[in-house]
Amino acid sequence: MEIVELKVEMVCVHEKRLRKCLSKLKGIEKVEVDANCQKVVVTGYIHKNKILKAVRRGGLKADFWSAQNELLNAYVSATYTSFRFNPFNFF
Repeated sequence: MEIVELKVEMVCVHEKRLRKCLSKLKGIEKVEVDANCQKVVVTGYIHKNKILKAVRRGGLKADFWSAQNELLNAYVSATYTSFRFNPFNFF
């Protein structure tokens, strides 16, 4: 059993296309999609390069998830949760 984490640039419309691409592959047990983080976790008995190739053939920009993506995601989520807009303060 292998767990493959991918970073896929998508919006919620692309999730259907992603699932269709992965449904053609044999050996996939489970697909988890987190559209906010643009992270896809695929569990199954298939080589990770075949999964990446299938997603790219579907027209989606994808790459393997890395530790750098975790840091960027944590930084962005921390920045935007603390950001508040005050329309009356211009200076």
